[in-house]
Amino acid sequence: MAMKIRLARGGSKKRPFYRVVAADSRMPRDGRFIEKLGTYNPLLPKDSEDRIKLDIDRIKHWLSEGAQPTDRVSRFLEAAGVLEAKTRSNPEKAKPGKKAQERAEEKAAKAADAAEAAAAPAEEASAE
Repeated sequence: MAMKIRLARGGSKKRPFYRVVAADSRMPRDGRFIEKLGTYNPLLPKDSEDRIKLDIDRIKHWLSEGAQPTDRVSRFLEAAGVLEAKTRSNPEKAKPGKKAQERAEEKAAKAADAAEAAAAPAEEASAE
């Protein structure tokens, strides 16, 4: 059985509240789970102690059984010191958008034209 440690959404509309659960990966997000391992309330301030509550001992148990945490849960576990921090790189996200790239190209073209225009009179003066 492929086990996941993931978030199961609760709460009402526009008021999310999540349970950190150990579940079979084939079950739906908010469906059946095996064990509740903690809670996550994104509406609380980031420095609040009640924002993320985890049962570290049970999480370690499930990790030793082969459960794989999802990306968001692995970030919580890295912050808690349970997992080693992974290096993440998304170069696509760091790239500017299409409009910004077009503006940068136009600016580079204008700078190149200005450099050529400045160099041309200097060459003519040296030729005379």
